[in-house]
Amino acid sequence: MDTAHIVIAHGRPEDKREPLEEAAYDLLESLNIDFYRIDHESTPTMEDCTAIGQALGVNICKNLFLCNRQKTVFYLLLMPGDKEFRTKDLSKQINSSRLSFADAELMEELLGLHPGSVSVLGLMNDKEKRVSLLIDRDVLNDEYFGCHPCKNSSSIKFLTSELVEKLIPSFGRKPVIVDL
Repeated sequence: MDTAHIVIAHGRPEDKREPLEEAAYDLLESLNIDFYRIDHESTPTMEDCTAIGQALGVNICKNLFLCNRQKTVFYLLLMPGDKEFRTKDLSKQINSSRLSFADAELMEELLGLHPGSVSVLGLMNDKEKRVSLLIDRDVLNDEYFGCHPCKNSSSIKFLTSELVEKLIPSFGRKPVIVDL
């Protein structure tokens, strides 16, 4: 991905965006979370996200939407993009039966998001709180947190402390911290 012509902007875009992306910016602004944004081509792979993260000066999180075998318990896992995911390591830590990736239909039903656009901001759409939030401890060690604003053609960064102290509490969630 060519990042040579990418412009870092402060705050929300001036042009109108899709409703989910607008809702993400509305939420961040309502919580007084200061953020920086890059608009870019769609980023279907973690390699693309890594290039965008380098341009933005942040590690873009890998966001995995998981479920148990019965598809009755759901998790959103935030982890460093460069870390390898091993299902059995996570399953053991959260006392769950084997986990797998939840399908796109469940992702859209519970988070209102499409594959490739999954982000912690999608929890604003889970009014019934059916999705538990899991965060790899290493994510919390970075000064800034990077993610998509519910659309994978933009990426944002804001202080990790604001993720923990403002954003996550606004969802009425207490995350489970894991070590992967």
